[in-house]
Amino acid sequence: MNILLSNDDGVHAEGIKTLALELRKIARVFVVAPLEERSTTGHTLSLDVPLRVRKIDEDTFGCSGYPADCIMMAIGHLLFNEPIDLVISGINRGANLGQDIYYSGTVAAAREACFQGYKSIAVSTVFEHRSFKEGQNKYYETAAHFVAKIVKSGIYKKLNTHELLNVNVPALPFSEVLGVEVTSLGFRKYSPDISERRDCRERPYYWIGGLYKGSSDISGSDCLALESKKISVTPINVLLKNTDLINHWKNHFSEIDN
Repeated sequence: MNILLSNDDGVHAEGIKTLALELRKIARVFVVAPLEERSTTGHTLSLDVPLRVRKIDEDTFGCSGYPADCIMMAIGHLLFNEPIDLVISGINRGANLGQDIYYSGTVAAAREACFQGYKSIAVSTVFEHRSFKEGQNKYYETAAHFVAKIVKSGIYKKLNTHELLNVNVPALPFSEVLGVEVTSLGFRKYSPDISERRDCRERPYYWIGGLYKGSSDISGSDCLALESKKISVTPINVLLKNTDLINHWKNHFSEIDN
């Protein structure tokens, strides 16, 4: 079995190294990931600049582009002659819950693989960066262990065309995780704060400084599953198909036609 790994934290990130180490017990693992951190870059593609690739070891490559670029580089060039059975993006450093999936480079890599016809999974370890101290255990091995269970069970083969799995795992020892829940996307609340600062010449510059303010209480959501110390598995159709929503708007626009 051949597995392709990518991420948005960078090819040298602890999460992707932990996942590669675990999965190499059961499969051949290729890694194609950004040479530098590309968090919250969404589904950016480098169409106006060239890409450069650095070979790190026999099956590991760093790419100068973004996560979606890495998938394109892997399947279109670096691994063109290697049959890839599964693409996994992660383990991300922090949550990808609710609307985070639209900002996330981690999810974008899995989504690009899905666009290209591959079975794909995005996986994240959930913790709040501001509450974690430097060197504190983030328990990436818990997420890696769970992903390995998905691979060994073969359940990922049940993914339909245009579907991926978005997996979020509590930053806890596996023995303290209270189960697995299949969920829908929730909604996370962020403040719209902009932080103004001054450079050495007293000119203003700005950081988007929004703070996480908790999640909406949506039954069955990924956010609530994590608050309950459960692993969340959210199936996502990348075409955003929603029959009820389409029918709802058909009714509204039929009034205009009439």
